[in-house]
Amino acid sequence: MIGTVFRSDEVAREHRFDYWCELMHRAIAPSHMSSRFADDFWARQRLVELGPVLAWPTAYLPTRFRRTEKLVRQSDPEMYHLSLVLGGGLGFEHVGRAETYGPSDLWVSDTSRPYEVHVPAGLGRQVLTGVGVDFPKQLLPLPADRVQRLLGRRLSGREGVGALLTGFLTGLEQQADVLQPSDAPRLGTVLIDLLSAWFAQVLEAEDVLAPETRRRALTTRIRAFMRQNLHDPELAPPVIAAAHHISLSYLHRIFQEEAPGETVASWIRAQRLEGARRDLADPNLRATHVHTIASRWGMVRAPDFTRAFRNAYGMSPTEYRNQAQEKGRA
Repeated sequence: MIGTVFRSDEVAREHRFDYWCELMHRAIAPSHMSSRFADDFWARQRLVELGPVLAWPTAYLPTRFRRTEKLVRQSDPEMYHLSLVLGGGLGFEHVGRAETYGPSDLWVSDTSRPYEVHVPAGLGRQVLTGVGVDFPKQLLPLPADRVQRLLGRRLSGREGVGALLTGFLTGLEQQADVLQPSDAPRLGTVLIDLLSAWFAQVLEAEDVLAPETRRRALTTRIRAFMRQNLHDPELAPPVIAAAHHISLSYLHRIFQEEAPGETVASWIRAQRLEGARRDLADPNLRATHVHTIASRWGMVRAPDFTRAFRNAYGMSPTEYRNQAQEKGRA
């Protein structure tokens, strides 16, 4: 498991809001916090340290945050903060801009400048969900004056690198129980690369990024593209290269640099087999024919699937399913 989890119902009711405020102050720059539901508060939050980057998927009852000039003078960690809204709505005021945010919207703020997060008028006891990310300014390979143009703007996490960033952040929460602490530094590097690529794309400043950062961000986009298209039997290196406007030789080269000894085709096959293996072990899918499952994962030739599965797991798909079901009954 990666990260530490806070659940307000594990704390006495009268202390829940204050306890959560202390947790938030450790996670982000201090601010004044208030809530109409402070007397009966509810929140759930996971703090995930990825090297120098802190990500925190969270769900909580409506709360107002206000970081004043005085608080900035008292404590400034020199960080940029990114917020991804997943559920509910929020208002945000920063550097003279005021916007309203809904699901899949993003905003960026600077801990050196005051801000205010408020909830829309009339919002009841509705749980708000999202992911916050805090990272040192010096990790972002873009000039500060360019980044200032993004502060307080409503930005989209629905397309391009923004959608990839959204998928990465939501995946952290979904996979947190199986990720290991040893994964954290690598995931932090991937996240900074994604943030850098996204900032540069929005600012039309890709030329500022170091070649290594651009390459790692491209590799992350390619892997996300492949995961999303594993069901397509036509998914193959030429298709992947064309979709990303790169040569086939360059695709193979960057793949080899990241995972020596692993080819694009072998990675696709391994991901498909693993997906099929999970489905075969799922009791809810026991009535689904083996080769229907294989086809859903892009493996349409039954003999090829059976042979590849046996090579990977030492038994046929049917034998694996029967064994998994026996273990489930036991």
